[in-house]
Amino acid sequence: MPIQMELRRIIISELDAHQYVVLKEVAGERNFPIVVGIFEATSIDRRVKGEESPRPLTHDLILSVVEQLGGEVRDVVISDLKDHTYFAKLRVRKDGELIEVDCRPSDALAVAVASRVPIFVAESVLGEALAGEDD
Repeated sequence: MPIQMELRRIIISELDAHQYVVLKEVAGERNFPIVVGIFEATSIDRRVKGEESPRPLTHDLILSVVEQLGGEVRDVVISDLKDHTYFAKLRVRKDGELIEVDCRPSDALAVAVASRVPIFVAESVLGEALAGEDD
């Protein structure tokens, strides 16, 4: 059963190549960071702050395409962790069918923030992420 998470913190560093998004369990205390690119971190940060872009960003484009094709983004799920790499799915409802689209977690999180849909993490992923922090 996936665990609902919320965006807890965005860490953007001009001195480091890695940016971080920290997710926290909605109904608990567990949290973990995910490394994201600077573009995605900046996009997420702007959305959280309510700053509009003069032109559509990639994540705006994704939402627009989904909507123009008659779909609706329902949620995103960080579904797997393999070799220190997270995998995610953008879940879209179209004509009563739930379609899962493979994507990078950073893109999934940016779309989730832009469309204000829930973020979920598979329990197995959360367990592995927390176990990995002990290494």
